[in-house]
Parts: sequence; C-alpha cells; structure tokens
Amino acid sequence: MIAALRATDRWLLALTFALLCAGLVMVLSASSVEGLLAYDSAYYYFERQVVFAIAGLVALAVLARVDYRQLHRWAPGAAIASVVLMLLVLVPHVGRDPRLTHGAMRWIDLGPLGTFQPAEFGKLALAVYVAHWVDRRQGRLRSLGDGFLPFAIMMGGVLGIMMLQRDLGTAVVLGAMLVAIYFAGGGRKSHVALLLAGLAAGFALFVLLESYRQQRLTTFLDPFRDPLGASYQPVQALIGLGSGGPVGVGLGHSVLKYGWLPEAHTDFIFAVIGEEIGLVGTTLFLAAFVALTVRGYRAAMRAPDRFGVMLATGITTWIGFQALVNMATVTSTLPATGVPLPFVSYGGSALAITLAAMGVLLNVAAQPQDQPSARRTDATADLGRRNWRTPLAGARRRPDVPRRAPGG
Repeated sequence: MIAALRATDRWLLALTFALLCAGLVMVLSASSVEGLLAYDSAYYYFERQVVFAIAGLVALAVLARVDYRQLHRWAPGAAIASVVLMLLVLVPHVGRDPRLTHGAMRWIDLGPLGTFQPAEFGKLALAVYVAHWVDRRQGRLRSLGDGFLPFAIMMGGVLGIMMLQRDLGTAVVLGAMLVAIYFAGGGRKSHVALLLAGLAAGFALFVLLESYRQQRLTTFLDPFRDPLGASYQPVQALIGLGSGGPVGVGLGHSVLKYGWLPEAHTDFIFAVIGEEIGLVGTTLFLAAFVALTVRGYRAAMRAPDRFGVMLATGITTWIGFQALVNMATVTSTLPATGVPLPFVSYGGSALAITLAAMGVLLNVAAQPQDQPSARRTDATADLGRRNWRTPLAGARRRPDVPRRAPGG
C-alpha cells in the first residue's frame, strides 16, 4: 500500500494529509466547549473524529492500491445500495427523528455508534456509477433520446430524493458533480446548458415552496436586518471572521465556540478558523482547496481512459465545489445551504467517505499515461478500440509499410 501511495501524485496526497491534520486541530478547538458541556469531556468530538479519520485513511490506502477500473463491476450495486439507504432515512423509526435535526431527514440513527448520512456514501457511489454509465454510452451520449434524456431523468430522480430529505445543499453539490461528469464524458454543450438551466429553475422552485428557505434567502440579502433572530448565525460568523483580523486571536482562544455560534464545529467551522488564525489562516485553507482542485483536474486530464477522466472529474468537482459552497456560506457570499467543509468539519461519515474518494482519485493519478486504454463496453463507439486520446492526424506511418515510390 505504501508503494502505491508513493507512485501517485505526491502533491495531491500531501494536500489531503495537510487538510486532514489541520481539520482535526480545528475540530478539537471548536468543539471542546460543547463537548465539555454535553458529555463532560472536551475531547469527545475530537476522539470520534480521529476514529473516523483512521477508518477513512484505511479506505484511502486500499482504494489507492486497487485499480480504479475494477470499480466498474461494483458500480451498479453500490449505486442501488446508496439510493435505498437514502430512501430509508424517510422511513419513520429508521431515519433520525426530524424534530432533533431542525426538520431535516438525512441520517440513519445507529444508536451508540452515532448516526450515518447515506448521502455522503451516495456521492462516491454515484460518482463511480455515473462515470461508468457515461463511459458505456460514449458513442451515444450526444444523442437526445439515448444520452441526454436518460441522464436528465436519472439525475432528476437522485436530486428529488435529496429534496424529500430537505437537503438542498447536498443536492447542489450532487448536481454540480453529475453535470461535470456528463460534460467530461463528451455531452453536448447545449445539453449541458439545458441541465444547468433546469437545475437553476428547480432549485428556485424549491426555495419558493419552503418558507424556511425563503427566510434564508431574505437573510442572505440583508444579514443585519434581524441579527438576534433569523440572521443570528450568519451575523455571528461574520463577527468572528472580522474579529480575527490578519492573524487571529490565537489557536484555541475563540469566543464563538462558547455558545455564540451554532454549529461551530460542523458547518460553520470556517468562522472559527477565521477568528483563531485570522485572514492568513483562512487564506491558507482556501489556497489548499484551490491547489487540491487543480491537482485533481490535472489527474483527470492525464488519466489513461475515459472512465478515469470522468471519475477524477466527478470527485474533484464534488470536493472542490463543496468547499467553495461552505466557505461562501460562512462568509455570506451565498445563502446558507448546510454542507460541511471537506476534511475539516466534524462529521464521521462525511470525513471517512471523502478520504475514500481521495483514494480513488489518487489511484487515477498514479496510472501511467502511456498504458493501453481500458476495454470499451460500447460497440458503437466511434473510436472503436483505438486509444481515445490518440489523434488521427498525428499518427505516424508504420515502419513495416514501405513508402510508395515517386511517380508510382
């Protein structure tokens, strides 16, 4: 396993470990007060996060070693399992009581083991399956009836489940990931534009149908209109970011975590980062996510086959876009959506699955460019068995074919 990690993109691996370690430090700082008050231990949340981090690192090491092309065979089963689990959260006495989660139905209660959020597993499972599905239709993807419409129906079904869970934030991230895979697979630009327009219209409709989402939008447009009521959380986050100044008040010296900021160690941990280590710290986190995204897309462009390109594109878009949405939410650049900051926010299932996804991305990055393309499953593909990256115009003449004599 160590040899497999050494063969991959070392910058991508280093950025992953750096964000993970920094995230563990920030979870310890941001959750210490709540852990002490609720569980008589300032290390309660930190210890649980460490356990899931170890599980995620094991998954990362395993998936970095297993050839990503082997995931083809598991893709349909994993996708079906993820959809079933996401539907189970809607079943009473199986999903966690929505009265305990502000009306959201996103978790399965596992008793003493805590909770599990199936949508996190669904991100990875659907990334693999949709990349597999698009790869099988490489010669038909650009058609309306056999490419665009089935994909749109499939994506609409998945996002519809997210809306039933009242999880608009995860729906936004999933939508971005799926559209990115479709585009990387060769979908028509006009079809991509239709997908984006449909997503925008759908999200606008769901905002209008729910009063609490309308309230979030109103709060976003004027966050200081009701600083002690509806806009309390975003205002407190902005106060924390502003009070941190250039270098912060010092690691562990946050005031927000003393009950002033709800979800200080989960969705709004970026505000604690800004308060404790200031503009310098938040800039470093932002730069790390930008660098990770760049290296992820670099791995996608260098992948030896279509499936690797789409898989790396999907995973990179998921992590990079989710980080952008979270930081934009905390800074009131976007309305509150309720998605965690990858590798940093407290959340066991989210952390473990994200690390597992990085294992797949690292495996794609480790594959040499000059190896033969994976076996094609679509007999109608216009490229046939020829490596899809080889340009026809640049092909060299075979050395065993004699050149035609002048005038012959």
